Amino acid sequence: MPILNQSSHSVSESLTLEHLPELNHRHLTSSASTNSELIADVQNGTLNAAEMYLLTAETQSAGRGQHGRSWQSPRGNVYLSLYHPVHIPVSGLLSLIIGVELTKMPVIQMLNEQLQTEGLTPIGVKWANDLGFYQSQSALDNVDAHNTELDHQTLPFNKLAGILIEPVSQAGKLVGVVIGVGLNVQATPKLTAKTSEGMSYQAISLQDIAETLQPKAQAASLPSLRVLYQQMSKALMAAMTRFEHLSIEKPTGHRYYLDSFLKQFDSMDALSDLRLRVTQEHNGQTNILTGHACGIDTHGCLQLRQDNGKISALFTGRIDVIQTT
Repeated sequence: MPILNQSSHSVSESLTLEHLPELNHRHLTSSASTNSELIADVQNGTLNAAEMYLLTAETQSAGRGQHGRSWQSPRGNVYLSLYHPVHIPVSGLLSLIIGVELTKMPVIQMLNEQLQTEGLTPIGVKWANDLGFYQSQSALDNVDAHNTELDHQTLPFNKLAGILIEPVSQAGKLVGVVIGVGLNVQATPKLTAKTSEGMSYQAISLQDIAETLQPKAQAASLPSLRVLYQQMSKALMAAMTRFEHLSIEKPTGHRYYLDSFLKQFDSMDALSDLRLRVTQEHNGQTNILTGHACGIDTHGCLQLRQDNGKISALFTGRIDVIQTT
């Protein structure tokens, strides 16, 4: 294993993943941001841009989410970033592919089987970068107090994990991507109206879900963080392989890998058939669309069937699910 930039952080070698030596795993007790550290080390040449690197941390002091939002990082959860060399442009499909592969992790599959047995909504992939599920109407009494400040017509998203993909360049040339994943395992971030940053969601952890299924469940019933690092690392590498297959297939006109992925995504789509309000900001103007989610297109855009029957492909926008009675 190469000697990495230790900075001022202590490193725990006991969590190294011996079965995946090609990942050059380093574990920190604390990091400002695992994504930021990996990007800096590749860009300044501390790390070889042609190799893969995995960085995990027990906590982050400046964790980041989409669009520069903060990511609350209490101890007891997974904060993981993987650097992977790439030589092809990154599209909006990648985060969705990653979401699908993470949802196929053994721990998520186990919980989903139990949730579905109980008639509860399973953990799915929410376009464009999250894992979790929407509350059923009957469960709204358990919504955190800060969510009552939001539009009473919106249904809160229970956010279990978030994905942040950032390109890495050297001398103006793309050399790879850093994939960051934050997964709430034992600690549920305490979101307030400020820390939720206006988003209609609340945090939930694997432990919360386990206790919903079995009220006296203990943290020991969940895999260790080390096992979760292993499951997540395998999922991320599988996602990159899948994305590369799609990129190779595209010029040929064939759609075997694409159709296979779209079918899997449809079965894990947390927004499927829900009524949405999508708020878009562009050049100081606010545009609001309403309609029903109807999957994604071949570019990874969200498809919204508006009330007039028109289907719009959306590349970005704030998603609120509207309660229907």
